[in-house]
Amino acid sequence: MAEAEAVQLKEEGNRHFQLQDYKAATKSYSQALKLTKDKALLATLYRNRAACGLKTESYVQAASDASRAIDINSSDIKALYRRCQALEHLGKLDQAFKDVQRCATLEPRNQNFQETLRRLNTSIQEKLRVQFSTDSRVQKMFEILLDENSEADKLEKAANNLIVLGREEAGAQMIFQNNGVGLLLQLMDTKRPELVLAAVRTLSGMCSGHRARATVILHAVRVDRICGLMAVENEEMSLAVCNLLQAIIDSLSGEDKREHRGKDEALVLDTKKDLKQITSHLLDMLVSKKVSGQGRDQALNLLNKNVPRKDLAIHDNSRTIYVVDNGLRKILKVVGQVPDLPSCLPLTDNTRMLASILINKLYDDLRCDPERDHFRKICEEYITGKFDPQDMDKNVIAIQTVSGILQGPFDLGNQLLGLKGVMELMVALCGSEREVDQLVAVEALIHASTKLNRATFIITNGVSLLKDIYKTTKNEKIKICTLVGLCKLGSAGGTDYGLRQFAEGSTEKLAKQCRKWLCNASIDTRTRRWAVEGLAYLTLDADMKDDFVQDIPALQAMFELAKTADKTILYSVATTLVNCTNSYDVKEVIPELVQLAKFSKQHVPEEHPKDKKDFIDMRVKRLLKAGVTSVLACMVKADSAILTDQTKELLARVFLALCDNPKDRGTIVAQGGGKALIPLALEGTDVGKVKAAHALAKIAAVSNPDIAFPGERVYEVVRPLVSLLDTQRDGLQNYEALLGLTNLSGRSDKLRQKIFKERALPDIENYMFENHDQLRQAATECMCNMVVNKEVQERFLADGNDRLKLVVLLCGEDDDKVQNAAAGALAMLTAAHKKLCLKMTQVTTQWLEILQRLCLHDRLSVQHRGLVIAYNLLAADAELAKKLVESELLEILTVVGKQEPDEKKAAVVQTARECLIKCMDYGFIKPVS
Repeated sequence: MAEAEAVQLKEEGNRHFQLQDYKAATKSYSQALKLTKDKALLATLYRNRAACGLKTESYVQAASDASRAIDINSSDIKALYRRCQALEHLGKLDQAFKDVQRCATLEPRNQNFQETLRRLNTSIQEKLRVQFSTDSRVQKMFEILLDENSEADKLEKAANNLIVLGREEAGAQMIFQNNGVGLLLQLMDTKRPELVLAAVRTLSGMCSGHRARATVILHAVRVDRICGLMAVENEEMSLAVCNLLQAIIDSLSGEDKREHRGKDEALVLDTKKDLKQITSHLLDMLVSKKVSGQGRDQALNLLNKNVPRKDLAIHDNSRTIYVVDNGLRKILKVVGQVPDLPSCLPLTDNTRMLASILINKLYDDLRCDPERDHFRKICEEYITGKFDPQDMDKNVIAIQTVSGILQGPFDLGNQLLGLKGVMELMVALCGSEREVDQLVAVEALIHASTKLNRATFIITNGVSLLKDIYKTTKNEKIKICTLVGLCKLGSAGGTDYGLRQFAEGSTEKLAKQCRKWLCNASIDTRTRRWAVEGLAYLTLDADMKDDFVQDIPALQAMFELAKTADKTILYSVATTLVNCTNSYDVKEVIPELVQLAKFSKQHVPEEHPKDKKDFIDMRVKRLLKAGVTSVLACMVKADSAILTDQTKELLARVFLALCDNPKDRGTIVAQGGGKALIPLALEGTDVGKVKAAHALAKIAAVSNPDIAFPGERVYEVVRPLVSLLDTQRDGLQNYEALLGLTNLSGRSDKLRQKIFKERALPDIENYMFENHDQLRQAATECMCNMVVNKEVQERFLADGNDRLKLVVLLCGEDDDKVQNAAAGALAMLTAAHKKLCLKMTQVTTQWLEILQRLCLHDRLSVQHRGLVIAYNLLAADAELAKKLVESELLEILTVVGKQEPDEKKAAVVQTARECLIKCMDYGFIKPVS
């Protein structure tokens, strides 16, 4: 019984394979393998599963299955050839060559085997040539570096060449095998910055994608030495060492996405201990006074990137738990640093924000309430432990820590504000005579007043306090901070025109003062950043938006700040731009509910007159003219944890608002907007990725892809566009994605292949069934371009589907544009395969009537395509041609062919005449003298 079931499963797998459902086929073959012991059947099943592996690009599995089939029958020619194909894709050319050599011995006349032999032989020769040239280059550089008498410039040049070699697999292996790690350590011992930098960068290349090498290098160089190098003041060195550590972490944790097999896997059994050691050293760096601000930033960047789970579906959050238990207090210490106090650690403008982001990511990565309670208790103990009536510095640090947490996980920050003595201490510090106390307290009040209810509490209790500080202080920083606090409280009603917190004219004065400070270049960057933060709140008011975009010096000043090294400003700039373009989410107003709210005397949100579309369009025009796209592109490039997913979402929203008018899209492309959108569409929040993908679709629909997305970037655009072909997306997103894919698929077969590989074909077909005319038209036009691809044609050739029938029926639609696209697709399909010409006559009884309608169409482009289809059918088969001649089609061809061809009708008349000539060739008609 089991054997019979195994045979049945094999047949089922074969059917799945023919339908190109390779996953289902693999499943059937795998089930059959468990049920049989028959050697011949086992060999067939392994061989067939290897074929599935090749189709799904699972080359390791394909090679393994083919090997098992060969173990059963060493002369299994199909298994040998499949293993050869798999090994070639895995880069094992010499082994692949041996397999195809055996195939050619068994079947000497097989042209396919002979061609593969020639190709592999050429590839192997090329690989050997490169390898030998690499060996000699490495040897030469080693000689220069080992020679104590080498000139300084030669030494430096050799070290830099090593960097390039370290990035190549053959070069990295050669360096490694020739005691290269020891030599690179000697270079690091020279203490010469340029040589140390070259050594670090070479080690980075050698670690990338190779777990065994990364482990050896980590143990040879030692984590403490790597972290010591990262702690230096030199920004370039700190970044290079950070990249080295990231390459090691990626290789050890498997983030490099390479498959580790054989010796490589055997050398490295468990990497958890090494990863934990790296994390521990990074946490120690956070609180060390010996570490520079740059070094501390890079340590925080590495923790931000590698500790929290990238996918919350993964259950294991042990790395986060380890950091919470062993490092949360250290992170809190960084968050609580006050630059003006003598005990402050070396910091950059970004350090505290990076620490706040890390706290936020760790808190979000916790799985359950007990874990969150434990996290909160550590924070509470740390903050309350700092309260000291005798030591004002400790109190300031406690409030600064609360302020930092409020910039991270806001819910946790809100709970900490409720701790006994926190709000009282804030108010007390506002009244302190020390300027540092006032500054910290005002910043904390600003971050505390994000929620409307909290803001209302502070409006009641803190506005007079802030106003007093604003009037009395002579310190410009405190003045600006108190102003921002007032701005935030003044905008607590959000975009609601009827919910203004302050008296008429007050917010205008605040905004004017913010813009004035923003334009004052004599004030330091960190202080001017607060002016942008103030505008981020005030621009919720449409009057303030209009005033701001008209103030070109203020706008340019903000753009310049966005390009500086201080990345903490990114969120405020992005928020201000979202407000100015109205690209935030607006709840739909239901008139019935508004009437009900008025009747029950509830507050009804009001739209500001300047939030209407005309005003928004005018603001967008002004922003584009001021060069906002290049600024956004610069912000996207920020390689820092401060560019959070939330910030990316804001940038995507702004881009989408800017792309709304097709006339502006050329400007956006010219300023680098197309390139900047690709990373936003691939990484970030779900909402952000959809917004960026939609903006990409708008650009791809009307722009030349070669200009908008130069080089290989154009292939990265396909996946975001395909993601919009989803029923959960709205009709406009579907439509513009289809237009974008149509444009891309018309460029090259490589792009059509990419669209096909992203499994877009079924989605495009679904939209061809849509009731919505424009969606159906866009999908049909896209398919018209896609059918040029051979794999798409194979889908139409396969039995058991209605693809061809759908295209034929769409040719009979009343919509001219749909007919035109469908007729174009059918013309190309029937030209490519004679089988499809015959199949067309079988899919529907209406085919001849539809063809005649196309050949008589008023629109010349549709008529031309119809005549091309008629020619393809006539040329395909004599019997089919006879059937066409016996119908009314001959009369139609005669009438069209007899017309005098003018400039417009030339192609139509010529094609009709070619059809008639074909009929004469068959002898069905004779020429009239």
